[in-house]
Amino acid sequence: MNKKLVDAMADLDEDVVLAEVKAQKENGTPVLDIIADLQEGMGIVGSRFEKKEYFLSELIMSAEVFNEASEIIGGLGEASGPNNGIFVMGTIYDDIHDIGKNIVTTVMKSNGFDVKDLGVDVPTSKYIEAIKQYKPKVIGISCLLTTCFDNVKQCIKEIEDAGLRKDLKILVGGGPVDENAGKYMGADLVCKDAQQTVDFCKKAMGVK
Repeated sequence: MNKKLVDAMADLDEDVVLAEVKAQKENGTPVLDIIADLQEGMGIVGSRFEKKEYFLSELIMSAEVFNEASEIIGGLGEASGPNNGIFVMGTIYDDIHDIGKNIVTTVMKSNGFDVKDLGVDVPTSKYIEAIKQYKPKVIGISCLLTTCFDNVKQCIKEIEDAGLRKDLKILVGGGPVDENAGKYMGADLVCKDAQQTVDFCKKAMGVK
């Protein structure tokens, strides 16, 4: 763990975060290690927000800093590496949270996957359109609001009704999504972190 990077992310020190990410990348630090440190810092940001030590403005700023750091990692990570297959990802409709989705997207890209990021507040029709267009073996649906659990369930049902579920695995994730919620939604797997998503997709796509 790089304590300097974790602390800088937690303290929203943008200059230090970006400089540290660039330095680690240039020094050959594994991308997943850098992401893990950023995630740990983001976890501290979340805790401070829950304790009302941080407010919405800090939460938004943390996402912006993380996204800037992700661009450094992603841009360098995409310059070389294999194409391990297509992964479609989005945040379910009526939910505009993107931090978790962006973490997964960055880690998946760094592991050689071609990620089709549908964004946030994604309607079912857009998922169906992407499945037909890209023919992925796995898609991910992010959901950070318990009020949107029914939306995910309905989305998965409509994907099935469209006849697109046979060869497709559907992952769900997000802070409040546990195993029971995943079963309720009809998902194949609940992913609690980005690495679990990578491991599952590698297995599903036959990547060694």
